[in-house]
Amino acid sequence: MKNHFIIFLTVMTMGLLGLSSCTEDTGEVDQYANWQERNDQFFATLEDSLANGSGTWKKIKCFSKSADSIPGKNTDYIYVKVIPTGFETTDTVRPLFNDSVRVSYQGRIISTEVANSSDGKIFDGTVYGDYNVKTNATARFKVSGTVLGFTTALLHMHRGDTWRVYIPYALGYGAASQTGLPAYSTLIFDMTLYAIAPEGTALPNI
Repeated sequence: MKNHFIIFLTVMTMGLLGLSSCTEDTGEVDQYANWQERNDQFFATLEDSLANGSGTWKKIKCFSKSADSIPGKNTDYIYVKVIPTGFETTDTVRPLFNDSVRVSYQGRIISTEVANSSDGKIFDGTVYGDYNVKTNATARFKVSGTVLGFTTALLHMHRGDTWRVYIPYALGYGAASQTGLPAYSTLIFDMTLYAIAPEGTALPNI
């Protein structure tokens, strides 16, 4: 969790798809075998969560996608589960693209062992241990300085909101692998927005 990947742009059974395989040369298990297919399968299940979420789920189109893009195309959207914490505010202001924000977050990928589980490896974050909106460490960065899916989430949040955000690899790192993060990974972030500052103004410390 040292690299803070999200800050830089450069930066149904799974058994049917094969949860693991052995390499021909070494016999070692490849925990990311069929990783693209497994992530596609996982992301497709989020439509069921949206339908059965009793208003706690949202489906938000990526800010960079035009109105004439393919309707319903999953890779154009992020899925969000709203997490009540008691930390919410009555603010109506949302961050703008060039604003700075202060957030806490914890990013993970899907499980390599359990079908349809989002409880996978943590790859980045400000949080060490349990996620607690009152005690989490925070980070400051520009809304525009993150991957497309993370930016899309921020543009729709209000101060005090805590969301679990599911980002398809098309709005994350796509076919490019990062250090410790395989290509075609769905990105799953628990994230809380603490403060917003318009361009040219200072953010408060938390």
